[in-house]
Amino acid sequence: MADVVAVFLFIGVIAYAVLGGADFGAGFWDLIAGGARRGREPRHLVDSSLAPVWEANHTWLIYCLVVLWSGFPTAFAAITTTLYIPLVLALLGIVLRGAGFAFRKATISTPEQRLYGAAFALSSVLTPYCFGAIAGGLASGRVPTAGNGDAVSSWVNPTSILGGVLAVLACAYLAATYLTVEALRRDDHTLYRYFRNRALAAGAVTGAVSIAGIFVLQADAPRLFAHLTGRALPLVVLAAVGGVLGLAMLRARRTFGVRAIAAGAVALVVAGWGVAQYPYLLGTHLTLTEAAAPDATLAVVVGVACVAAVLIVPSLLLLFRLSGRGSVGVGDRSS
Repeated sequence: MADVVAVFLFIGVIAYAVLGGADFGAGFWDLIAGGARRGREPRHLVDSSLAPVWEANHTWLIYCLVVLWSGFPTAFAAITTTLYIPLVLALLGIVLRGAGFAFRKATISTPEQRLYGAAFALSSVLTPYCFGAIAGGLASGRVPTAGNGDAVSSWVNPTSILGGVLAVLACAYLAATYLTVEALRRDDHTLYRYFRNRALAAGAVTGAVSIAGIFVLQADAPRLFAHLTGRALPLVVLAAVGGVLGLAMLRARRTFGVRAIAAGAVALVVAGWGVAQYPYLLGTHLTLTEAAAPDATLAVVVGVACVAAVLIVPSLLLLFRLSGRGSVGVGDRSS
């Protein structure tokens, strides 16, 4: 039963990485788009693309927190009493990001738009970095079972830094790929070339950092490295193939299916981490079974997750379908 709940939990992690990650990555491109005049068109595409879906994607974060809290309370307590600094920074980033995104669209004066835009863009980088650093702290065994571990070294370490950087880069790659397709759907070839070039650059840098990260994991998280190059290797290889294929399609100016391939590559990386980590939830000292709540509680968690899937997933799919068709949006440039 603990394994079943863990699968449900990781489905949420993958969904948030792919869907929420694309949202955060859009904020990254907003950050480096340039001044008000040069960055106007890219930012408008970011705004109009995110507006229908950005709040909905946080559903998966809430889902993950509830399942972790209910299904694995021991691990939840250990994580929140050790990694509270990056958790607070990530949640603060989510709040500031939402406020910045909303108020930037409602303000008229340029200085205020710049202020809110900076809050949106900077928090879009801070939040995925913190989540990646948290994953690195969990994977490298720096969160003790009893909790109250070192509040700094638990997320400021080689594996956490690698996780944070890769999270930001993966988000940037996803967002640029999605925005490339969106620009082509709107028949804007200037923005299509703009985001296509950035998707190629982000994908190449992500691949290079991933290769360098192999040596970081070998030195700092040997068990994770051993399992990533062992039982999780097929997933890692498929992720690499998907990444290369996505870049090749972008370079060949073929966009049909490229979003699914990019999302699949990122999902496979996250899944590979989960397979390499199994059966431990924290490093190499707390297994899923040891961290799990009583079976009666786990059964309720599974039941609620199934009901949520029936009710929420079709709604989200409909939202994304309508958004992809341009049936929902934020109006014209002057609104």
